[in-house]
Amino acid sequence: MTAEQAAREIKRLTEEINRHNELYYQQHRTEISDYEFDQLLAKLVALEEQFPQFKSPDSPTQRVGGTITKEFATVYHRYPMLSLGNTYSREELEEFDGRIQRALEGEPYEYFCELKFDGVSISLTYENGRLVRGATRGDGVRGDDVTVNIKTIRNIPLTVKGDIPPLFEVRGEVFLPRKVFEALNREREDIGEERYANARNTASGTLKMQDSAEVARRKLDCYVYSLLGDDLDIESHEEGIHLLEKWRFNVSPTYRKCSTLKEVFDYIDEWETKRMSLPLETDGVVIKINSLSQQERLGYTAKSPRWAIAYKYKPESQSTKLKSITYQVGRTGAITPVAELEPIFLSGTTVKRASLHNANEIARLDLREGDYVFVEKGGEIIPKVTGVDLARRSPDARPITYITNCPECGTPLIRREGEAAHYCPNTTGCPPQITGRIEHFIQRRAMDIDSLGEKTIEQLYRLGLVKSPADLYDLTRDDIMKLEGFKELSTQNVLKGIEASKSAPFANVLFALGIRYVGQTVAAKLARHFKNIDNLANASVEELLTAPEVGEKIAQSIWAFFRDPENIREIERLKKAGLSFAVDEKTVKQVSNKLNNKSFVISGVFQKYERDELKEIIVSNGGRVLSSVSGKLDYLLAGENMGPAKLEKARKNGVTIITEAEFESLLKGN
Repeated sequence: MTAEQAAREIKRLTEEINRHNELYYQQHRTEISDYEFDQLLAKLVALEEQFPQFKSPDSPTQRVGGTITKEFATVYHRYPMLSLGNTYSREELEEFDGRIQRALEGEPYEYFCELKFDGVSISLTYENGRLVRGATRGDGVRGDDVTVNIKTIRNIPLTVKGDIPPLFEVRGEVFLPRKVFEALNREREDIGEERYANARNTASGTLKMQDSAEVARRKLDCYVYSLLGDDLDIESHEEGIHLLEKWRFNVSPTYRKCSTLKEVFDYIDEWETKRMSLPLETDGVVIKINSLSQQERLGYTAKSPRWAIAYKYKPESQSTKLKSITYQVGRTGAITPVAELEPIFLSGTTVKRASLHNANEIARLDLREGDYVFVEKGGEIIPKVTGVDLARRSPDARPITYITNCPECGTPLIRREGEAAHYCPNTTGCPPQITGRIEHFIQRRAMDIDSLGEKTIEQLYRLGLVKSPADLYDLTRDDIMKLEGFKELSTQNVLKGIEASKSAPFANVLFALGIRYVGQTVAAKLARHFKNIDNLANASVEELLTAPEVGEKIAQSIWAFFRDPENIREIERLKKAGLSFAVDEKTVKQVSNKLNNKSFVISGVFQKYERDELKEIIVSNGGRVLSSVSGKLDYLLAGENMGPAKLEKARKNGVTIITEAEFESLLKGN
């Protein structure tokens, strides 16, 4: 491909990808699958790598991240990011309205109502239509420059076209959608980590991550709600919102213009319950004077505008007695304190328990024995203790002392440096750790033994029949028939499920082992990279760090796991049981004949695929993979940092040299 052709193709791909982004994020519809979209993006990435002179700072490839930022520069806001005055009282809203009336001396005015999203405030600066800076609120006067992370949020435009001023600023709220937050917490559980407490703090932490590629994987979202600038031909906040919509910014359609305070109250009432159906958490309504000239006349206090106020919905909160604190032990030994409460009816359900997360949270709340505590539902879903009802505290109430020994096995607890949780180190003798590891082993994304369940595992453990995952493969019909409620059919189903699990691929088995920090995705990458368990077990920390998505923490955890003799014994037993501990490279399922006996040599590093994965794709689509370049070779599949000798030899022999994106095009029959 010539430079001229590349420039045209990069322009075409950029326009097409931007169009699909707009369809998805602004019009909520799609014309292509996620896979097809990823193929377009991968092709653009490959072309920009081959022809970097045509890569622009607003290319859609910026969305995938990859920049490492050690420190975030401080930036001063052109317009201060002031906080809003808050109220939970309708009477105070009436007083606010009265102040507006007096200040405007009877002049007519309108309100503009918007939902108050529970996220992280952000400032976006555009120069000549291009996003040049994304900054956090900070102290309102200055914040952190998080531009590289902001660019990974797919519904924030990198460029704005049309009749736009040379310089303008957009304010918005970055958030984690509920579904993304729940998925992150499921992943945390998989790798043995404490769950994130709430979506807002997680979004805030994500925005300050040093690795923008990790930020991209978190799938942050953003709603914008304000337009600022000196050359804006608008007279009201509403006109600014409509301009933002016209320029393809993501504006929540939940806003409403209100002519009277009664209409404001109607809006508040309507959304008090309706907001629960939204994809993110909200905690109130922002009420603004619509006219910009009236906003200017009303002015500001030192901390907040006089022309706006936030009405906060009162989270349903009740005071109830803290009966006791119990301590749960997870499969990794992490201890989670749980508040046992006098039952209360809260937001539609009866609440008896609430997580206290860790010792730090108990200390922060200053919990004492016999306290009455305030309980709310985080995001209207998860019960949480928010404070102590000091008016009901007994004067001689004793502070709660965090346990020093495991509540299940009595082993002294440890607390690792830099971690909030306490741990029980008795991995082989602590009952909930044992049953937790077996439950992790049998789950759908691991060995997928759906005929077993939590209660069955507990029964098997109590009877002494199962103390590790390997014991499952020694179970007999007579063993299972001893379980309460099991008859011939259910027993046979369990035995069949255990036998069927032996066909699970190596990646699933590796995930099932429950190595700390090794989730499903990392397990698949490790399996592909190291081929078999022995290579992985014998790898040094330095060798582990060469695997995709493996950082220092994961590498150290894997290395330590394979230095434990008990883990090695367990793996040997699972091998004897017939589980797969190597990638099956012999049997490759034939998918198509699109590559029709074409020959390939693969060289270099690729954006989307591991080299072994490319080999599988080629063979499964009818192609052949060779080790050396010759005149008979059809294609040299060239990645980054490939050896110059192969490249030169391919050119001399007239071999077609293709990029990763062009290879994908071949697979489509082009």
